[in-house]
Amino acid sequence: MPHMFIPGPVDVDPEVLQAQTQPMLPHRSREFEALYRQTVEKTRPIFGTNGRIYITASSGTGLQEAAVRNFTQTRILSCINGAFGKRWHTVATTNGKLAEALEFEWAVPVNPSVVAEAVRRGRYEAVTIVHNETSTGVQNPVQEIAAAVHEASPQTLVCVDAVSSLGGVEIEMDAWGIDFLLTSSQKCLALPPGLGLAAVSDRALEYATQVPHRGWYFDLLRLEKHRLKDSTPATPAVSLIYALDRQMDRILKEGLEKRFTRHRLLGIKVREWALGQGFGLYAPEGFQSNTVTTVINRHKLDVGALNAYLQNRGMRIANGYGPLKNETFRIAHMGETQADDIETLLTAINEFISKH
Repeated sequence: MPHMFIPGPVDVDPEVLQAQTQPMLPHRSREFEALYRQTVEKTRPIFGTNGRIYITASSGTGLQEAAVRNFTQTRILSCINGAFGKRWHTVATTNGKLAEALEFEWAVPVNPSVVAEAVRRGRYEAVTIVHNETSTGVQNPVQEIAAAVHEASPQTLVCVDAVSSLGGVEIEMDAWGIDFLLTSSQKCLALPPGLGLAAVSDRALEYATQVPHRGWYFDLLRLEKHRLKDSTPATPAVSLIYALDRQMDRILKEGLEKRFTRHRLLGIKVREWALGQGFGLYAPEGFQSNTVTTVINRHKLDVGALNAYLQNRGMRIANGYGPLKNETFRIAHMGETQADDIETLLTAINEFISKH
């Protein structure tokens, strides 16, 4: 079976793929409502919340737009240290919000003190932060950032994109004071693309009642009305929810602590290999992702040729993102990836290096 070491979409276990072949259900039926309810309950531990969770037929970017439309009438602060923080800012501006970009170098984590100072100065309704920058492999200190925002401006909502980290590393939404936490299906959850998942705090939902022009598809008040009936406003992706239900059984059977430890150890293994081979690590010590490693291409490898070599062996990695293309390459170690898989990949890359 081919194995993709790219930061999404990732490989999906055959058992989970098979779950999608179950017969369709009417989405306004008691059977679907039972499926939806039990699936949502199973996801609660990975969010670290006792609150509401929504499942949408969308990518994670759709839920970035949901945050912008529901939580800001005018002003929002976008923390940017990578491509997806920048995307969230673009989503805000294209929705007509006054979005200030608080920019850091891509290889630098978002600094909680700098965020706090900006919040004190700007009186923002919400702050957006990407927890795990898929473009760089930098994991931002979201717990510390949320605490700094709350101290500087208690009313400001904290919105977090955990697209490439939720389900692979520990996130405690309630304990950390996160108001909106989003992810999508095709990364650490190891599902096919197509589902967005978000948890929303009470105070965030209350604030949304004051915001006009929330749109329709991602109006959280409409989603909440239907959630209370274990349903969705529009037709859900029934097959993908079957798959999510099955995959959550598998994740919980593995155990979250074991899953998080597996991801952490895989990250260490890849980073040690990179340094041992004379490459560099793009993310600084202490802020390195446990789900995707961005390797500085100090040997000037032809990343396209490397990927062609790997694809002939049923594997694939990712080139650097945007301005980092060819200057870096990315190795994902998320989802169902095991130590033996990483060992096979690194052996193949070593073989390529020895031949070039």
